[in-house]
Amino acid sequence: MSDNINPLANLSENQSADNIANHLKSHQTELQSSATELNHDDIRDFVPPKNCLDGKTILVTGAGDGIGRVAALTYARYGATVLLLGRTSSKLEYVYDEIESFGGKQPAMLPMNLEGATYAEMQKLANLIHREVGQLDGILHNAGMLGPLTPLEMYDVDMFAQVMKINFTATFMLTQALLPLLKDAPHGSIVFTSSSVGTHPRAFWGAYALSKQAVEGMSDIFTQETQNTTNLRFNCINPGGTRTNMRAHAFPGENPMSLKTPEDIMGGYVFLMSDESIGVRGQVVELQPKD
Repeated sequence: MSDNINPLANLSENQSADNIANHLKSHQTELQSSATELNHDDIRDFVPPKNCLDGKTILVTGAGDGIGRVAALTYARYGATVLLLGRTSSKLEYVYDEIESFGGKQPAMLPMNLEGATYAEMQKLANLIHREVGQLDGILHNAGMLGPLTPLEMYDVDMFAQVMKINFTATFMLTQALLPLLKDAPHGSIVFTSSSVGTHPRAFWGAYALSKQAVEGMSDIFTQETQNTTNLRFNCINPGGTRTNMRAHAFPGENPMSLKTPEDIMGGYVFLMSDESIGVRGQVVELQPKD
């Protein structure tokens, strides 16, 4: 038997730990170096290879309609097992049937109202995924609430709390509850949904803008805290003006036919879940940057 089968066998426990840590740090540096060669145009223009998400399990919040629904369908078309989380079971059932109709891998429905969900319920959800699915490779945090467009001095405080809970606090709670599963993945990816008013706050956008600012900050802090010790990657995606119900409520006088559809912007969503984005961390990717 060769003496070289276990190269760590003759090292002390501390030396082994140091070697492993140094190897991981070196590996992370290599990934980050390769990621710097990419720019956001590459992400926006990404053309996903067939089955590039094969073998991955991805949870999508707000999966019942809008961008969440299209992202869930798209991930399934590229080979992922999709976990559909939303508050309306009938909408999730429709997306479930759509995935099955084109031969996608059997999805799972996870009805949950993020506004009222407790942290204990989210931990139970994590245990359910671990027991029934066995893995989690990514989360797309897409669920959101616009709230009223009004001056902060007139903003209803209960509505403020509701928007912040759905857009930020529940997003944090769910991420934290699912982190143990994501750490077990070879390269876990967490994608938060932001907005142009999150990066550049705008008058009258109130709790929505503040919640998206908080999401971007959360992604940055998670990145700083995990980038040297795990393979996790945290990024934000700003879809830009897209033909959705939320956009119609925010801009009722806008011609929806002037906007891109959710299907038009899916390249970036697939990129951040695929192994092509390994090493891309702490970014806020604008899918429709303004000139």
